[in-house]
Amino acid sequence: PDNRNALSKALVGDVTAHLASASADAGVRAVVITHTGRTFCAGADLKEQASEGGPAEGTRRMLDLLRAIVALPKPVIVAFDGHVRAGGLGILGAADITISGPASTFAFTEVRLGLAPAIISLTTLGRMTSRAAARYYLTGETFDAAQAVRAGLVSISVDDVDAEVTSVCDALRACSPQGLAETKPITTHAVLAAFDAGATQMQQLSQRLFESEEAREGIAAFLQKRPPRWSTG
Repeated sequence: PDNRNALSKALVGDVTAHLASASADAGVRAVVITHTGRTFCAGADLKEQASEGGPAEGTRRMLDLLRAIVALPKPVIVAFDGHVRAGGLGILGAADITISGPASTFAFTEVRLGLAPAIISLTTLGRMTSRAAARYYLTGETFDAAQAVRAGLVSISVDDVDAEVTSVCDALRACSPQGLAETKPITTHAVLAAFDAGATQMQQLSQRLFESEEAREGIAAFLQKRPPRWSTG
């Protein structure tokens, strides 16, 4: 939480490894992804990407993580009560069940940095209504949990996230492993097909934008806590 759970190389690697372990463990019925601190995920680790010399590796890792969540043959629950930004929304879109608390806020911040929600569109676009996607992708504005439910990003918003997670997990424990493994692909088929069809194009778009002059200025302004030069707001 010291960097607002930004998607660093280490964090993405750890989560991906845990998903692989859970997939291989017959004793695991479902996976719960949660957080500590006030932020579920702040999106990409922009400082790390800059120090790595470019976005190529970061976008590749993010693609692998999101696809691993969608394709995992067990239900993935994301439970949170905090801020969700950019790449964090991609994780919500990849999950099967998303449970939000009352303190949660959401924003597709890419457009305000000179970027686009390219990689995360692969998991969020198919979950959201077209009007919600257009509004929140294009404005980068912050929205609350009730709006996220209406948009299709969140399954349910509750006051007690832990109690809801317990309820969902109890329901899953009553299900057969075979039933879960065969049912999940029915619900994720369209998302996974769209993901595989668009992954290369979105990776190329993301890399091109990260290397653009406007994005360099937008990211620098964000890190320096100042308005970008091209902002008219």
